[in-house]
Amino acid sequence: MLAGVAILAALIFLSVFYGTTKIPFRDIIGAMSTGLGLTDAEPTPMHRIVFELRLPRALFSAIIGAGLGIVGVVLQTTTRNDLADPFLFGLSAGAAAGAVFVITVTGDVLGIWTLPLAAFCGGIVASLSVLALVHNLRSSAPEKLILAGLAVSFLFAALTNYLIFAGDSRAAHSIVFWMLGGLGLSRWETLPLVLFGLVLILGYASFRRRWLDALLAGDAAAVSLGVPVTRLRISMFLVAALATATFVSVAGVIGFIGLMVPHLARGIVGALHTPLIPTAAIIGAMLLTASDIVSRLVLAPQEIPVGIVTTSLGAIFVFVLLFSTKRREMR
Repeated sequence: MLAGVAILAALIFLSVFYGTTKIPFRDIIGAMSTGLGLTDAEPTPMHRIVFELRLPRALFSAIIGAGLGIVGVVLQTTTRNDLADPFLFGLSAGAAAGAVFVITVTGDVLGIWTLPLAAFCGGIVASLSVLALVHNLRSSAPEKLILAGLAVSFLFAALTNYLIFAGDSRAAHSIVFWMLGGLGLSRWETLPLVLFGLVLILGYASFRRRWLDALLAGDAAAVSLGVPVTRLRISMFLVAALATATFVSVAGVIGFIGLMVPHLARGIVGALHTPLIPTAAIIGAMLLTASDIVSRLVLAPQEIPVGIVTTSLGAIFVFVLLFSTKRREMR
């Protein structure tokens, strides 16, 4: 844990230091001092780059990465599916549809909060649709939850594609960049939103960590230990949906973080959730912060969507996971 926190702090500093414009270390310290009110110097353009753009972006990447890592842990445990992540259940598709609707139809009617609020509402509508579908099926079994999530995901993806096709073609670039994930909307004004998502999923997962441990032995064993499996599964999904909606509403669709991080964390501390949850949070924060640095440097001065980096890493990770599983079965 201490090593992870130290590495994360170093990555956050590198995220502030590196970008399309390289800033000397002395100027970074001066800009930080001015922004925190430690000096009486007047704000400069360098201060605005460091304190108003790069620092919140680095914090957002750490917070969102940590949150997505924890969401992946609880979803994989509650569905007993090692490939479950926030984007398997239609959460990101609903948020994307809400954001694209604003970009192509309404515009920024509420200023800077328009896009985050629209994406948040889209994610909530998608999650409620999944829960309503599961309720009508009168079953909360993991496979039913996954199938309902896939159905809702395809529905909202079709709606998003229709909005892109029918909307203003001049907005296509911003739509594609947002759907592939990016941290360009990171501002101090929207920091409370993503902090709320992280505190929500971290607090609830930690509170129910013993019940999550019981689920590892199967539904029957969990029920025998007094765990209300159906209620736990639905409540965990709803909390994960709320948290994911807050992250997607600011950063767009960033895939595979929630899939990779739980496997990496379990490989370090095991499957029990008391050490697993904070470990997944730190690994997720490190992974997304490092991916954001790569997204700004690989084609500098042009920035690529961070979702391209995480998706590439995720594809490699799935290949490695499949081949390692095959080797274990051959033994």
